[in-house]
Amino acid sequence: MHKVAITGTGIFMPSEIITNAELVASFNDYAARQNGLHADEIEAGTREPMAMSSEEFIVKASGIERRYVMEKAGILDPETMHPRLPERGDDEISIMGEIAVDAAKKAMDEAGLTAADIDAVICAASNHERAYPAIAIEVQEALGIKGFAFDMNVACSSATFGIQAAADMIRSGSARAILMVNPEITSGHQEWRDRDCHFIFGDVCTAVVLQRLEDATSANIYEILSTRCLTEFSNNIRNNNGFLRRTREGHMEDRRDMQFRQEGRKVFKQVVPMVADMMLSHLADEGIEPSQLSRLWLHQANKGMNDLIGAKVMGRAPTREEQPNVLQEFANTSSAGSIIAFSRFSQDLPAGSLGVICSFGAGYSAGSVIVRKAD
Repeated sequence: MHKVAITGTGIFMPSEIITNAELVASFNDYAARQNGLHADEIEAGTREPMAMSSEEFIVKASGIERRYVMEKAGILDPETMHPRLPERGDDEISIMGEIAVDAAKKAMDEAGLTAADIDAVICAASNHERAYPAIAIEVQEALGIKGFAFDMNVACSSATFGIQAAADMIRSGSARAILMVNPEITSGHQEWRDRDCHFIFGDVCTAVVLQRLEDATSANIYEILSTRCLTEFSNNIRNNNGFLRRTREGHMEDRRDMQFRQEGRKVFKQVVPMVADMMLSHLADEGIEPSQLSRLWLHQANKGMNDLIGAKVMGRAPTREEQPNVLQEFANTSSAGSIIAFSRFSQDLPAGSLGVICSFGAGYSAGSVIVRKAD
């Protein structure tokens, strides 16, 4: 059995940014128009008026201050309220493939590897733009990588599940090095017309290179000591869009359930203990005390959730250095969030430092990856 290490990471960030102020102005314009359109029903008491949003509400609810997006004009247009991304021809690289290649090249450069060194590509993401061919195979082709590739989707936990899948293959000897990409264009599934969630998501792509520890030469090597995945079925985070949509009566119109929706309070109440318990049991099984951890790289969905999970795991409130947050800049980027945190806040730790990359989300799903900084 081979030891496995993370040896490179990369991040693609879109050039366009939406601040909370811009988002609130757009949403409130939309809400005012809707209230005017349905003024008679509202006055008659048969319809509730749409509540206005505010910057204070967004920061208090989530800790988010801005987000990167692939296209902001459509999102901020009260007549559209979603990104406008031109369709690409079948002979052009897809938008997910394009951003994945960008992040992948950065990760491979950091790892000191070329396409000839990579045996497989995994595209682990929550919002795939098509059914087939796999985005991963397109990325493989664009980078000139031989071997095999496949897509996987475990919502916000896709990256940690992808790390486990890649690590298992490298441990067993079926691959020397694997590239995992997480292209998340979450703005496409976001419901920008819903006050309770219109601020949550942002777009980004991350990439991770995993390889045999014995072959690693990068300046920032983290040995993967153990991985753990957990799922428990829940409808509290759901999107009903899918390949069978047109087969069902009345499903062709713009229905609310065809976008992201969640029961936020239930998610908070149920996911926090689930994730904290999983992390604590994972550490205990590996003989690691929480006090030995130097850093937690958590899924970036909600600052309140992260703060509470961190406190439950550490037995106290973690410092900002111990548990870095990036969601104030990126918002929730689904599977990419914990990888952004790891990529940005892993190089400063000394050799021997222990940490956990952890993600959680729809499913419910949760993944935990215990790592140690190599000498």
